[in-house]
Amino acid sequence: MFHNERENMKDFNEIMMNRRQALTLGLSGAAALALAACGGGSSNGGDAPAGDTAAIKAGLICLHDENSTYDLNFLNGFKEAMANLGIGEDSYMIKTNIPEGQECYDAAAELADAGCKVIFADSFGHEDYMIQAAKEFPEVQFCHATGTKAHTEGLANYHNAFASIYEGRFLAGVAAGMKLQELAEAGQLKGAAPKMGYVGAYTYAEVVSGYTSFFLGAKSIVPDVTMDVTFTGSWYDETAEKEGATKLINGGADLISQHADSMGAPTACENAGIPDVSYNGSTQDACPNTFIVSSRINWAPYYEYAINATVAGEAIDADWTGTLATDSVQLTAINEAVAAAGTAEKIEEVKAGLADGSIHVFDTATFTVGGKTLDSYMADVDTDAAYEGDTEVISDGYFHESEFRSAPYFDLQIDGINLLDTKF
Repeated sequence: MFHNERENMKDFNEIMMNRRQALTLGLSGAAALALAACGGGSSNGGDAPAGDTAAIKAGLICLHDENSTYDLNFLNGFKEAMANLGIGEDSYMIKTNIPEGQECYDAAAELADAGCKVIFADSFGHEDYMIQAAKEFPEVQFCHATGTKAHTEGLANYHNAFASIYEGRFLAGVAAGMKLQELAEAGQLKGAAPKMGYVGAYTYAEVVSGYTSFFLGAKSIVPDVTMDVTFTGSWYDETAEKEGATKLINGGADLISQHADSMGAPTACENAGIPDVSYNGSTQDACPNTFIVSSRINWAPYYEYAINATVAGEAIDADWTGTLATDSVQLTAINEAVAAAGTAEKIEEVKAGLADGSIHVFDTATFTVGGKTLDSYMADVDTDAAYEGDTEVISDGYFHESEFRSAPYFDLQIDGINLLDTKF
């Protein structure tokens, strides 16, 4: 989610003093923040005793609310972590529907003024404003999901986090490949070869990495698969996502997946009877006849890690990447009524290969770019205005995603994937 430019603030220190005085004199934390909070979940991640964390106050900033599958996933992980750490409802705060603009800085500053010692944000475009707040409140830890600048900013209290979700998408792609193989064997493909469709939000590395890993997972089962991709230009637009999926279905797609945050694409699939692999959570209840499986990032381990480190006075990693091993990369339960026979067993087999290193998602032997196998690529890891490559990321026969920073930087357009449009 590319960020908006920061607004210029005249006489910054004076404005900040006036604002903070107004908050202190006139507003309670609850009235100022319009907060929502509840707890629940099972233990996962941090291992500090509840007594060590119960006194800390934490805050979460979300781009949308629970109606977005993306934000709901963050909200659920946050509440689970709070319950696991023994942090009560009166000690955590949540701000939803915060745009990727100066509103994010205001929200972060209000949370800091309300006593939060660690503040999380969930959207890419929040990054500049979280950095702004980190500079203003050096005693508070600011943790930003999906961002790219922590390792170059050098702020002791500003951090990025992501997960190797490309592995989860690859596993979901394996499930898609199994379904396509089943359809092929039953003579139920629309064309001579299997074809998938993918609804993406933007043509950013995060999305490119996701749809490519999904495609390669399917390709590992059905080598002749191709995939069309269309973009909506929004992270959450149910109408555009539904229309995009419908366009892909009408264009011959046998199966649909997505990197966008509403129920638009799954609903289109259910209406058309087309198998669907969703993202961020199960859509089985709403789409029982078409949903196969979904991959998701489990954010609870990161929340627990960052809060435990804050309580202990320990440094939080500038870049933290959750993995299968940390239980940060997950698949939902498989819908056995739709998935091909043997899907669960195949996923476990591939998952074991990912864990022991015998399988790499971006193995350069499994894809080509312009008909050529790559043995070198300079990725834009230290993001600059020109997006110039600065880091060699191919070695040992594969593209090393999310190793040089947590956020994805795989932006190659590989053969077999056809972009119907682009949105930056």
